[in-house]
Amino acid sequence: MKLINTRGKPDYILLGAVILLALIGLLFIYSASYYMAERDFSDKFYYFTKQAVGFVVGVAAMLLASRLNLDILKKFSLPLLAVSLVLLGLVFVPGLGIENYGAKRWVGFGGFSFQPSEIAKFAFVFFAATYMSREKTDMTRISHTLPVLGSGVAVCLLIILEPNMSITMCVGLVMLIMLFIGGMKPKWFVFLLVAAAVAVPVMILVEPYRLKRLLAFIDPWASPKDEGYQLIQSLYALGSGGWFGVGLFNSRQKYSFLPFAESDFVFSVIGEETGLVGCLFLMLLFLLVIYRGVKISLNAADKFGSLLCGGIVSIIAVQSAINLRRHVARYVHVCRRSASQCFEKRGDAVRLTFINGLP
Repeated sequence: MKLINTRGKPDYILLGAVILLALIGLLFIYSASYYMAERDFSDKFYYFTKQAVGFVVGVAAMLLASRLNLDILKKFSLPLLAVSLVLLGLVFVPGLGIENYGAKRWVGFGGFSFQPSEIAKFAFVFFAATYMSREKTDMTRISHTLPVLGSGVAVCLLIILEPNMSITMCVGLVMLIMLFIGGMKPKWFVFLLVAAAVAVPVMILVEPYRLKRLLAFIDPWASPKDEGYQLIQSLYALGSGGWFGVGLFNSRQKYSFLPFAESDFVFSVIGEETGLVGCLFLMLLFLLVIYRGVKISLNAADKFGSLLCGGIVSIIAVQSAINLRRHVARYVHVCRRSASQCFEKRGDAVRLTFINGLP
C-alpha cells in the first residue's frame, strides 16, 4: 500500500474559497493590528508576519495531506489522540504552560508557542472517524459509542480546566455531530443532547466570571467600563460601518479603543471597514466552504473518508457559529434605549453585529 495517493480530483471551488478566506484574514490581521504592533513591538508587521508564516505552513500541510494515503495514516489515529491529550496537560506544567489573563491555553518552547486545543480538535475527529469506520464497530450499541464519548469528554475536561469554554463547547458539539453521523441510536443521541443542554448552564454558573460575561453579553451597558466594555466597543465599530464601511485601513476603533482587535474582535474591524456588505460576503464564503465540505462528505468513497470530512467540516461550522453571533436590529421610528444604546436612529438602516462567544 502506497503512502502517496495519486487518485482523486481537487475541488477547486472549495480550494478557492479557503485560499480567499485565508488571504482576507491576512489583510485584516494587518489592518487591525498595525497600530498596536508598532506601539508594542516597534514593528507594524509583527502580527501580520506571524499570520503569514502560519498561512505558508498551512498551505504546505494542505498540499501534503491531499497526497497522503489516509488508509495508512489510520493506524496513527490513537497515538495522535494520546499525544494531543498529553499536550493539553502540558499547559498546566510550570515553565511550559503560558498563562494569559488567568487562563493557561498555550504551550511555549523557547520562542515558539502553540495552542494544544487546536490540535486536539482535529486529533479527536481523526480518531473518531477511524474507530467508527471499522467493520466490527456497531454504533447502534451503546458500548461501542464509549470510546468516542470517553475521548471526547477527556478532551473537553482538559480544555475547560484551562479554562476555555468556547473551545470546550466546540469539541462537545463536534463530538455530538460525529456520534450522529456515525450512526448512534436516536434515543441515546437525544439523551446526550439533554445532558449537554444541562451541562452548559452548570459550567457557566460554577464560574462567576462566566456568568458576568453572559450578563454582559445580554446587556453590556450594565457594566460599560468592566465586562461590557469590549462588547460596547465592538458594537460601536460595527455600527459605524453601515452598509459599505468606512474604507480599508480606516477603522477608528482599532486605535486602542477595541481590545484584542487583531484576534478576538477582528470581525468588528472587518465590519467597520467593509460594512454590512463585507460581513455578508465573508459569511457567504464560510457557508460555501461548509457546503462544499458536506458535499464531499456525502460523496466520499468510503465510510472513513465520509466521517473524517464530516468531522472537519463540523469543526469549521461549529467554531464559526460560536465566534460569529448574529444580532439583527431594524430601526423604524423609535429605538428603545435598553435594546440599542450604541446605535443612532437612522431611518430604516440595518445593523448586523457579530460578537465573539464566551471564552
